[in-house]
Amino acid sequence: MQNDDVTIAAPQRPVGTPTGPEVLPPTVDLPETLGYRVKKVLLGPPLVTSELHNEKLSKSIALGVLAPDCISSSAYGTEQMLTVLVPTFGVLGFALVMPVTGVILALLLLLTLSYRDVVMTYTRAGGSYVVARENFGPRVAQVAAVALLIDYIVTVAVQTAAGTDAVASLLQLLFHTNIDSEKLYITLGVVCLLCYGNLRGIREAGKAFSLPTYLFILATGLTVIFGIFRLVTGTLPQLSDADLHASGVIHIGASSGSLMTFASMFVLARAFANGGSSLTGLEAISNGVSAFREPQGNNARRTLVIMSATLGALVLGVSVLAWKTHAVPFSSGSPTVLAQEAHLVFGQSGFGSVMFAFVQVATALILYTGGNTSFNGFPFLASFVAEDSFLPRQLTIRGHRLAFSNGIIVLTGVSLILLLVTDGDLSRLVSLYAIGVFTGFVMAASGLVKYHWSRQEKNRMAKVVVNAAAAVASAAVVVIFAVTKFTEGAWTVVVIFPIGVWALIRTNSRYRAESAALAAAPASASLPNRDRSAVFVLVDRLDLSAIRALHHGRSLRPTELRAVHFMVDDKHAARLRTEWEQSRAADVPLEIVDCPDRRLRRATAELAARATADGRTRVTLVIPRRAYGTFIGRLLHARVGDRIAGAASRLPNVAATIVPFDVSQAIDDMDTVAREGTGVAPAAGIGAPRGGKGVQAPQADGTSPDTTCVPGPRTDGVTHMRDLVWRERAGVEGQVRSVNLTPVSGVPRLECRLYDETGGITLIFYGRRDVPGISPGVRLRAEGMVGNTDGRLTIANPTYTLLPTTAESPVEH
Repeated sequence: MQNDDVTIAAPQRPVGTPTGPEVLPPTVDLPETLGYRVKKVLLGPPLVTSELHNEKLSKSIALGVLAPDCISSSAYGTEQMLTVLVPTFGVLGFALVMPVTGVILALLLLLTLSYRDVVMTYTRAGGSYVVARENFGPRVAQVAAVALLIDYIVTVAVQTAAGTDAVASLLQLLFHTNIDSEKLYITLGVVCLLCYGNLRGIREAGKAFSLPTYLFILATGLTVIFGIFRLVTGTLPQLSDADLHASGVIHIGASSGSLMTFASMFVLARAFANGGSSLTGLEAISNGVSAFREPQGNNARRTLVIMSATLGALVLGVSVLAWKTHAVPFSSGSPTVLAQEAHLVFGQSGFGSVMFAFVQVATALILYTGGNTSFNGFPFLASFVAEDSFLPRQLTIRGHRLAFSNGIIVLTGVSLILLLVTDGDLSRLVSLYAIGVFTGFVMAASGLVKYHWSRQEKNRMAKVVVNAAAAVASAAVVVIFAVTKFTEGAWTVVVIFPIGVWALIRTNSRYRAESAALAAAPASASLPNRDRSAVFVLVDRLDLSAIRALHHGRSLRPTELRAVHFMVDDKHAARLRTEWEQSRAADVPLEIVDCPDRRLRRATAELAARATADGRTRVTLVIPRRAYGTFIGRLLHARVGDRIAGAASRLPNVAATIVPFDVSQAIDDMDTVAREGTGVAPAAGIGAPRGGKGVQAPQADGTSPDTTCVPGPRTDGVTHMRDLVWRERAGVEGQVRSVNLTPVSGVPRLECRLYDETGGITLIFYGRRDVPGISPGVRLRAEGMVGNTDGRLTIANPTYTLLPTTAESPVEH
């Protein structure tokens, strides 16, 4: 069986009586676009929505996927403190790193207690955004949204740039190779690789990105433990004065005798602000809590505590080693402080070189994959903000592999731009870092203060005090960072922040205005009913695209149907009239309208306005659109029809319908027929798709069916759809593809179409508006008498059993 658009794969043998009802066809042959075929090659087969429940993370995988950003910051947090302390205080700066580290660890403890409360109270992903929205309203929540979005973008740049520094350190200290000039290109490539991995879906990303976290914990943990052992035994080496003043080392200042001057306190505040970058990523667990397996809150809380404890131990250990070894930062970023410590701790023997390489490889891997935390969190957060209509709603759409592909692509693009602007320099990037992070901390802790204050619950005051302290401390960090790092790049965040909040609120205002306009009473509610309908088919030449448009116009069954040609060339109009009168289209009158100024949109609008001026007529313009699949085809032809439709649709009581016709497919069909030597070309656009061979529509599981593989008979009491016989009782099994309510004479009737690999049948539930458990995508087994409705096989009021998509047991009805 064929229609104008698709080729239907009919059942292999007649079903029922020769003139009886038929099984619904199982597949249709449709051409897949080149872009979709490329997507399948790059990303793999599509995941269907029913598989979404499987895309959840265990605690071990979640720690690897969501914690790299947080844990890996121990690789550069101490170094960023020394970058500020050593130039001012000289060798004394190595000792000062310890009290600064202590303050940071105290803040870590406070924030961990607060975020334990977040993940237990708000188990939906979104973290501080959800907390702020629920307690302060959606507008105030946009402060948290902008803070987190900025944080995610900067995180990608910081983590990947730090990872490249680790690679450069490995090559520089072990192989004496300098790659400073190539570091930016490596970083950009890694960001693109992270984008690709996440576009494939969260399950594959989790498996790929969880191992580096554990390798880094092992490598850095061994470095700290072995280093502390050598410190206790008195064998830990220290860099000499010559090393401290080697080429490329940052300036070593003179030791200051007083720490109480204003300048000294300001420097200490800057060091604390730099070291605060060690706490970035702490919010990742709360932002991705919905990715955890059930019970989500408990699993997220345990993972958060493990992550914080690991981070605190590593930051403290690295700071102790830096204090004692005098590992000093380099202006180029490599070799890093952690690399120098590993080099000193393990020595330069064969074993030491292997361990040093292991530390650097593990560090590079976790820093690179630390950027993946943003690729998990940013799309989820953006989807929540978009659901609230503060960001474009395209960000709520799941892509080919169930990931929020649009959010991933946006994050990648902005991160690449940021890296290019800053030249991938870690010190410049860190200056943009903590304002967004700690603003999110402030919003989350403040929201929890309000939440607990308004409820009578156990340990209420303790929770209020903890979250209030976390909010105050985080707000202090924001102020310190904005003041001390303002001239180093923080000013850009300070400027962008309010602009971003304004943009989100402005977007929401636009969405609300559109919703209000669309929710108003329909235009026809205040107007008299139109008792005439006129269809005008716009024709510029007589060809298959015009014929198809005429067919569509007839199908609308209008009161008046006519073809209209706007004359911009009188000779062409005369030829068209002659061709029209000699063709089978002559039963539709052709009206030629003068258009001397060649303003086609204006002429079309005037024609439609005149037709509707009587107050009784509604006009539909049917516009053929010739689609050209190739770039050359699109370059050679203008798309005037779209512009005409846009202009005419603004008029009251006028609608425009575009009827597409694929010219490139018609050319391919003609070429195929010519090669096969049949001598007769099929009607373009009818029959086999492009290339002479159809591409079957995917099944519900995302795979393409193979009609050459015929299932054998079943022995479990279930009949294949193709074997159903009219007026016989049968049991069928398959997947529900659609459900619709079709009342008959005011009596509700629910229909659902059930398909297996051989065909489909309609299940009808009379007197029902909904049936428990039956929805598109579910699998079920049904039993009943096979009947006939409108020429199709049906089963009325069947008994059914829901089939599990997981390890659940069937539910009988």
